[in-house]
Amino acid sequence: MFCVVKSWLVRPRLVSLPFSDHAELLLDDPADHSKLLQFLAEGQAGGKWASIEFRPLNAGTQFRNWGDYQDGKDCAIHCLDLRPSLDELFHGLQKDSIQRKILRAKREGVTCEEGRSESHLREFYRLAVLTRRRQALPPPPVHWYHNILHCLGENATIRLACMRDRAIAAIFTLNHKETLTYKYGCSDATCHRFGGMPFLLWQAIGDAKKEGCVQFDLGRSDLTNSGLITFKSRFGAVQSKLTYKKFPRGRSEPGPEDRKLKLAKRIFAHIPDKMLILAGKLLYRHIG
Repeated sequence: MFCVVKSWLVRPRLVSLPFSDHAELLLDDPADHSKLLQFLAEGQAGGKWASIEFRPLNAGTQFRNWGDYQDGKDCAIHCLDLRPSLDELFHGLQKDSIQRKILRAKREGVTCEEGRSESHLREFYRLAVLTRRRQALPPPPVHWYHNILHCLGENATIRLACMRDRAIAAIFTLNHKETLTYKYGCSDATCHRFGGMPFLLWQAIGDAKKEGCVQFDLGRSDLTNSGLITFKSRFGAVQSKLTYKKFPRGRSEPGPEDRKLKLAKRIFAHIPDKMLILAGKLLYRHIG
């Protein structure tokens, strides 16, 4: 499945799939793969879209012949096997930074509230703005999360780590068949010492086990974000490389887009929250 991403700000491009960490090709025959690549390339040559991006999890194993498509963005992807017992999974957590923080959260009286109500979304979004502020990036518009909850229903869940009736961390997970996916996370940095985020992820692991899931997908991480990669690895998750495929071929070294992002982050770091939220509303529809 593909979507055409187009707006007045960017040239039309074909993406499989926008806002997804990865999306597999629903093909069995390598011959069909070659035909698909050719068909999409002809669409690009005919001006239907300026570029094409695939996001396959197993680009080099499922289909080896990518023709004129080149390697694009590289990321790390983490997945945790949920088939061992809960005790085995807990012992697989890094002792100092994960196990002890989960135990401290329990000692401090941190509780987990889960749901998909407007109040859950409101608290999640408050923490999302705090987190994006630290990252010097605008948050996605709140209606983006609202639409996910509306469209996916019980397959989407917000979990809040609450302390003294106040949310200190939150995660947004998606459930499909035998996989639970950690899609978004946010927190109040002043409360990190209480272990809200490790506590929530551990709660999600327990819930996934009860629901019969066999895999916890912790999502992609930029290779430059060593802190996030280390955090996910400390849950015992297996790290692998996720490489997107793009067409047509172009320069892979840092270019104007990288410089624009650095400049934008300098601006975002200093504007008020209301303007940061407005920037997210205006810009988010142009990316993916």
